[in-house]
Amino acid sequence: MTAFKTITTSAELDAFLNKDGLSFLYISRPNCSVCVSLLPQIKTVFEEFIEVRTAYVNAEDVPEVAGRFNIFTVPVLILFVDGREYLREARIVPIEPFKEKLKKIVNGYNAR
Repeated sequence: MTAFKTITTSAELDAFLNKDGLSFLYISRPNCSVCVSLLPQIKTVFEEFIEVRTAYVNAEDVPEVAGRFNIFTVPVLILFVDGREYLREARIVPIEPFKEKLKKIVNGYNAR
């Protein structure tokens, strides 16, 4: 299973997102059953996309993340391309369609 970097401060979040390339952010809360059950599935998906940097943010530890990304529910999955939001999924995320979207974006990014 892919290891996600745990982000605990806004400064760490800025440093993570201010890099070129593909970055993925998984935002959740510990008391969210959907978040807890979805995370291992998402980690498995990213085993196929090792070129994507991955991170986890607990919205309780970094509360400003909700305002920064206009988050009203969790989990929220955001893929960034060169520091800009490119794909967003929230709450109930079907794994196979998510994986197909991700594959198209990663292949397109790698082909340029």
